[in-house]
Amino acid sequence: MIHPIYRVQGFEIVAPYILRVQFDDHTEQTINFEPVLGGELFRPLRNLDLFNQVKLDQEVHTLVWPNGADFDPATLHDWPEQVSAWIARVQEWESAPTVSGR
Repeated sequence: MIHPIYRVQGFEIVAPYILRVQFDDHTEQTINFEPVLGGELFRPLRNLDLFNQVKLDQEVHTLVWPNGADFDPATLHDWPEQVSAWIARVQEWESAPTVSGR
């Protein structure tokens, strides 16, 4: 089974935690990231100043943040089908016991 490869071509910040993302197949998604900002990598993006430092990585063609967070372009492209699984994953991350000393 061959999966399409999508590339992010551009984005616009339209509201707090909400980006309009344009793809190379001339489609776009308006994505509210707030519900999926959990876990070790994505939780820091709850800081709106950090979230707004999002950039388009021209080499891998996706959105990246200074702390190393990024999303697969296919996930972003198919966000309506992906968001429920991401929210469930974040709930698991947030309810997992933490290791002391971290």
